[in-house]
Amino acid sequence: MTGPLQRIAADVVLGRDVRLNAFINLYGCTIGDGCMIGTFVEIQRDVVIGPRCRVQSHTFICSGVTIEADVFIGHSVTFINDRHPSVATALAGTWKLERTHIGAGASLGSGALIMGGVMIGAGATVGAGAVVTHDVPAGATVAGVPARLLRPTS
Repeated sequence: MTGPLQRIAADVVLGRDVRLNAFINLYGCTIGDGCMIGTFVEIQRDVVIGPRCRVQSHTFICSGVTIEADVFIGHSVTFINDRHPSVATALAGTWKLERTHIGAGASLGSGALIMGGVMIGAGATVGAGAVVTHDVPAGATVAGVPARLLRPTS
């Protein structure tokens, strides 16, 4: 389950049958049963990942992200939790955490950037390289920069 090329903090909660690849950094997160976490992934404190999710390599999941069951996250997907970062707010501890929620069965294409404060609905698809700045309805498909609706809810 864990190995020498993994940094897994004592406060990480791992479900049963979680597969962890080398060169990962996990702290303060919860990962559900049957998940796979790829190589070169960082998952920060206060992240909850539901069962049977796949997180591909080079992905960054920051604090405040909740991912429901059966979600696919492609290679190099990046989550952001603060739309207005600054050194001053970071040092003062006054920055605003913007929570993100990914619904069950959603699929996020490689290289997607998910801004803080958005909700991606159940069964939605985010195209590769998309920049998601607004909520995505359940079952919809979005792509582009910024992400735009390609196919509405089925």
